[in-house]
Amino acid sequence: MTDDCPVIGACLPVDAIAQYRDWLFESDRDIELQSFHLAEVLDGDWKSIADEANRLLDGHKGRIGIHGPFWGFSVHSLDPEIRRIVEKRMMQGLDVCEAVNSDQMVIHSPYSTWDYNNMENVAGTRQKILDLTHDTLDAVVRRAEEQGVTLVIENIQDINPADRRILAESFNSSRVKLSVDTGHAHYAHGSTGAPPVDYFIQDAGAMLEHVHLQDADGYADRHWSIGEGNILWHSVFRAVSKLEQKPRLVLELRDKNKVPDSMKFISDQGLGR
Repeated sequence: MTDDCPVIGACLPVDAIAQYRDWLFESDRDIELQSFHLAEVLDGDWKSIADEANRLLDGHKGRIGIHGPFWGFSVHSLDPEIRRIVEKRMMQGLDVCEAVNSDQMVIHSPYSTWDYNNMENVAGTRQKILDLTHDTLDAVVRRAEEQGVTLVIENIQDINPADRRILAESFNSSRVKLSVDTGHAHYAHGSTGAPPVDYFIQDAGAMLEHVHLQDADGYADRHWSIGEGNILWHSVFRAVSKLEQKPRLVLELRDKNKVPDSMKFISDQGLGR
């Protein structure tokens, strides 16, 4: 293990910060707060949760991000009224970013398996996805620029990583970048013919500012501890090491108690610290 190895952070709900506070603080690890993506929270007393996060992270010098809202919608909805609702949810996410000093918010890619297989089936489909997404997010991006928050677009069902990169680039903004979820990419590779995970990293290139680290089997979105699935981790970390920038590498595990197990695997393999 060398100092050149990347420092690994974690995605945690606010009520799990205390469990890992010492670990987070010892190396100023990046944290992604995952308590603010539900509509019920955003329409409720989210400020008290934000206050608790600030209390627990007082003195923390790592980077702070949040996972933005995503349940129940797509950012490229055909329904104009739904697009306004999605815009509202994203603005609420930026409210949270302001409250917890977050400079990054994860949002979900619009590209589905259906989109991939029908992109050339109906003329204009590719451009329509771009146009609808811009109608949803243009005002959000302008506010993110003013607020100093980077929106990172995470692959979900994406088969062709270039589609998402082209979408991000189309905003022509330094505050719209990319995220790669290793388990989502591995699912798409194993089940829908997408390239392997390291290809997603390579295609994102200079646009990559965030990585969800989770293991999987190529069939489902497992969010297993690192080493429990069959992702080729050396290829993933090798692709990351070739980047000039240092994207946030955060464990996104279904079982938060497995963070130490994941870190042991990553450390034992000499991939991170």
